[in-house]
Order: sequence, then C-alpha cells, then structure tokens
Amino acid sequence: MADPYDEYTKDELIRLLRERDRKPRFGLLWERNEIEHERAINDDFVALDLDAELSHGMAPFRDLVIEGDNFDALRLLRMTHAGKVKCIYIDPPYNTGNRDFIYNDRFVDREDSYRHSKWLEFMYRRLRLARELLAEDGVIFVSIDDNEMLHLGMLMDQLFGESNRVAVCIWQKAYAPKNSALHFSDDHEYLLVYAANRDLWRPNPMPRTAAQDKAYKNLDNDPRGLWKSSDLSARNPYSLGIYPITCPSGRVIDGPPSGNYWRVSERKLKELDADNRIWWGKDGNNVPAIKRFLSDVKQGVVPQTLWKYEEVGHTQDAKKELLDVLQFEDSASVFSTPKPLRLIERILRIATNPGDLVLDFFAGSGTTAQAVLKLNAEDNGDRRFILVSSTEATADAPDKNLCRDVCAERVRRVMRGYRNRKDEEVPALGGAFGYLRTRRLAASALLTIDHAPVWNALQLLHLGHLTPYRPDEPLQVAEGDAGLLLYLPKVSETAIAALRQCLEAAPRLATVYSWQAALLRQRIADERATFEQIPQCLATRFGLAGTA
Repeated sequence: MADPYDEYTKDELIRLLRERDRKPRFGLLWERNEIEHERAINDDFVALDLDAELSHGMAPFRDLVIEGDNFDALRLLRMTHAGKVKCIYIDPPYNTGNRDFIYNDRFVDREDSYRHSKWLEFMYRRLRLARELLAEDGVIFVSIDDNEMLHLGMLMDQLFGESNRVAVCIWQKAYAPKNSALHFSDDHEYLLVYAANRDLWRPNPMPRTAAQDKAYKNLDNDPRGLWKSSDLSARNPYSLGIYPITCPSGRVIDGPPSGNYWRVSERKLKELDADNRIWWGKDGNNVPAIKRFLSDVKQGVVPQTLWKYEEVGHTQDAKKELLDVLQFEDSASVFSTPKPLRLIERILRIATNPGDLVLDFFAGSGTTAQAVLKLNAEDNGDRRFILVSSTEATADAPDKNLCRDVCAERVRRVMRGYRNRKDEEVPALGGAFGYLRTRRLAASALLTIDHAPVWNALQLLHLGHLTPYRPDEPLQVAEGDAGLLLYLPKVSETAIAALRQCLEAAPRLATVYSWQAALLRQRIADERATFEQIPQCLATRFGLAGTA
C-alpha cells in the first residue's frame, strides 16, 4: 500500500506538521525537551555481578536482590525476563519536595519549576520497561499519594492503556486524624492497579473474614448449618412475580411491596418452603425470606477497593515490623517509609499463585520479599521474587547502602530466623537469594569478553536462577528443569575434553553456548547436545561476537 505522504512536497509536509503541532492533544504532557535527561539514560551496557559473600544460602539462587539504579536493572531484566513476571509491586518516591526524590544525583525540591516533569520522566522510562516484563496475564500495583496520583494515573493510562486500568484502591494508612493539618487530615494513599491485558487477568478471590461470617446464624437449628435471610422481593420485573402469599400463621400477604416483584414464582416458593429454605420468622408470621446457607456461599469474595488499616495495617505497623527484624535505634535515619507486611500480603493474595514471579524495583526495606516468603510458608507455594534497591548514597552520606544494610539484611534474617525486640525467637521462613550489583560497561571499553556476566545472563535467560561463575573451570554447568545449560568461555582442548566428559555423564539433554559454536559442532557429535552461538543481545553487551 502506497504511503499517502509520498506525493507531498516539502512545503506541504511542513505545513501539515505545523497544523498538527498547533492542535491541542488530550492526555499527559510534560516538558521532556526542557529538562536534562537522567544520567542513567546513556549508551552504556549493563552487567550483573554476583556477590557470593552478600548472597544468602546455597546456589542455585532462585530469588534475587539487585543493588543499583533500577533503570539499569530493568534494562537488563528486559533481556532476560520479558513476559515472565506475574506481579509487579512498586512504591516509588512520592515527589513531596521533602528530599524524597533524587533526579540526576540531586534532590528535587518544591521550588523546582520542573519538579513534576522530572518525576514523570523518571517514572515514564521505568514503567515503559516494566510493562515489557509483565506476563500476558500479569498485573502491576503502584503505591502513590496525592502529590502525583493524578499525573501517575494519566501516565499509566498512556503506557498500559486506559482499557487495562483495573482499579484505584484506597489504603487507609493512618489510624488517627492529624489535628495539626491545616485543611484535611491526610489519612490515605492509593494503589493504582493495571493489567497487561485486562481480558486475561483475573484476581484471586479474597478469603472470607470472621466479620463476614458473623451475619450467618442458625435460628431454626437447620442441620445444614449457618444461614442468613435474603429478601424475597426485588425490583427487576418478573412475569410470574406477582401473587399473594399465605404465611404459616394464616396471615395473607396480598403481594410484594409496591413497585417490586417476588424474585421466584409461586411454584418455586412452595418447593423452597418444602425444603425448609424459607424463613417465616419465629412465629411464622413474617414476610418470607430465602435462607442462604454459608456452606453454599463461595469461600472467597471479590477484592474490594477500600483497604482499611484494621485489615492491612498502617504506617506505624510498618515501622514496627521493620524495627522488629533489624532493631535499628532510629528507623527514620535508615528507611522512613516502609509499607506494612499485611498490605503487600493482600496484593500477593490477589495477584499471585504458587510458582509465580514477583518483581519490586523500588524495594526499599524488603517488605515484598518477606511477604512472598510468608505466603509461601502458608500455602507451601514456590513464588519467587526479584528485588531492586539502590544504595541511596549521597554526598552527605557516601557510605550509605540501603540495599545491602536494610533490604538484603531484612530478607536474610527472615530466611534464617531472628530474635525480635522482645527477645523472642522468630522461626526461619527458609530460602536463599543471590545478591547482585548492576555495572555499567562503556561500549568503548568492550575490548575483551567479560565472561561472568555472560554466564549470569545465560542462566537468567534460560533457567531463571543463578550459580556462581567459576573462573578456574574450563566449562560452566548449571541444571534446569529442561536439562543442562553449559557455557564454554574459550574453546580449547581442555574445554572440549571437559565438555565430552560432562555430556557422557549427563542424564538429560544439554544446551551448550559458545562463542565458536560451529567449531564445537565439528569436533563433537553427540545427539544429547545442542550447540548455540552466544545470543546477539549478549554478544553486543559483553564481548566481541565471534571472538574467543
């Protein structure tokens, strides 16, 4: 099909562009051309380095804690985890102007004329990458307050599609009003919920609560158990819904209330009454009501958008939970805005099932990982998590490392067990995690192949878990559900001998990656092995393609 613009002259095209630019657009706009782009936006490549000393437990590591700029981490995860994440939860900076948001290594304050634009650009670049990580039936939850909620909603409509907006939940974060407030007491925050595809994503039903079950009684000692009465009349017109009813007491009810209809026919009413499913009151004189048995009610309820602190906790709960694990003398100096554990648990109950992958790339104090581990212990699930957290080091605090000292340390203690502030032993939830750091590699510096991040990336791409790179071994080996994954950093007689020995002992198929796959195919004939060239995405990032 011919391009309709092919026949236009240069002047005509310029005129059309000017007309288009003059027309107002509906949607979110910000001064992208007026602000300095983030320094993270550059041509550097990103590598992930595994730190064995800061990791916890035994490899292979299925759960990951990544230290570094989350934009860097997302760029690499897009290569290894695109379409694999079932649930994303993030608690980004709220851009209050109170030294909570850093852009280009500088705090953005209230007086910055481009304050909102910088925040939007910051979020836009990260959410655009996050969208690519979601599975087709995945969902993202984003915490936010009034400072940027309206802007964030429009941004997410733009990125995920208005049709994929699922809900805006309200979390009651405070249990008492702030009487010092000038206008209104700030008692709530929001959770914006967007599906990758609303037609495919479905929330899990929430467990019934004791309060919901409290309405069920058994006033007539029915052997079928607890029940509650339900109105027999309804407003919906029903052709067989107008008739008189005679109560067991003999009282005649001429018909339903004015403008209403009985919701069942006269014949159906008699059938229900014969089955003792109609309640006439203790004296048999009431307007009839249908008995709804608790045993017939679905054991789950649809999630609601109002989340009260009694159910999911408040901000003070969150700080106490953090101090209970880490026992800092002053939590505000370490991390001042954690989320309560029950809040994240509710998100995971709604959005995940055993085996799902959860991502939090503003991981903060590590609450998301604790919630994943707690839920796994509860239902014997095997959910996995990836946390990304920065050090939050500044010129005033160059040695600060939030990821290492708060996020990872909290996860480590929860996995191995700890003593709380009351000196009580809290049982271990078990598990292991690999601690990684993002590292930027300038394109001009790629003069030799960096094998360790290649091996890390291959494992994440194919297996979803990590084993350490062993520089003294000629062959790197990891086992997955589909078979062995092998990597030959260099093709040599020693490496070929080690590969032959490994294949002979291998009980299953093996995928062998090499910079010289064609040479290996010539040297080794083994039906159990598939020889693959290093993927171009890795060759571009970490080495010179075709070089050993």
